[in-house]
Amino acid sequence: MPTINERKEIYNVHLKKIKVDKQKTRDEYAAKMAALTPGFSGADIANVCNEGAIIAARTDAKSVSLKNFEDATERVIGGIEKKIPMTKEEKATVAYHEAGHAITGWFLEHASPLLKITVIPRSKGSLGFAQYLPQEMNLYTKEALLDMIHVALGGRVAEEIFFGKVTTGAGDDIKKVTQIANSLVTVYGMTDNLGLVAYNGGEESGLRAYSDATLYEIDMETKRIVDECYANVKNLLTEKKHLIEALAEELLEKESINLPQIINIIGERPFPMKESLREYLTELTDRERQAEELKVKE
Repeated sequence: MPTINERKEIYNVHLKKIKVDKQKTRDEYAAKMAALTPGFSGADIANVCNEGAIIAARTDAKSVSLKNFEDATERVIGGIEKKIPMTKEEKATVAYHEAGHAITGWFLEHASPLLKITVIPRSKGSLGFAQYLPQEMNLYTKEALLDMIHVALGGRVAEEIFFGKVTTGAGDDIKKVTQIANSLVTVYGMTDNLGLVAYNGGEESGLRAYSDATLYEIDMETKRIVDECYANVKNLLTEKKHLIEALAEELLEKESINLPQIINIIGERPFPMKESLREYLTELTDRERQAEELKVKE
């Protein structure tokens, strides 16, 4: 995928066709969006620019704003908003599930910073999702991979803590967790029990270069990692139960919460904030303050 500088160049190409508002130059918009869309392909970037223009046109705006591009980014990630009939209990489950993911990542050092949470269903199948700003890294430590597992399990754990039962909403999370845990064991040699041996070779041809006993060990080691991570997350979320509840109830009321609102509810993240995220937070805060001032004048 393109690096941040390559994404900026791609944004500059697509923004030439778009009239952006005068708050920033095209180059400044390109730099800002490049920082906020790590992992996006060239096609994704083109979609963000096109969707941003469409969103602005629907409101009869004369130019495209940063808010339009942010909404477009959500559409590219999750799809367009979709009206799905949901019971009050289902909506509450989704809100607490997403809050569980959010709180887990907020208090883990190697988790990606959180940007926004929403419980608005999307056309790509999600009933809600949390948008993060992942680090652009070529190499991941064991700690970073384990924190990915922790965050993915946060929704399932929150359901168990608050409702005493779990739903099918964690299906994709469990699939992701299993893949990461299995890779820790079979690809990256990051477990003491099986050591520095790659156990995934030859599977493309349908052959397996190890015994049934080793396969059993791999299964048990993968399960051990997931079980330990689940226990860690349950301890963390039990301790932070009041923050999950506060975040989920705000989600149920507003449906979408951005970074300044998240910080107001649960406080600053206890880890250093990277500069691009700090600048973005300042912009969001200024924008919200201007919106409040406009409401007061009206």
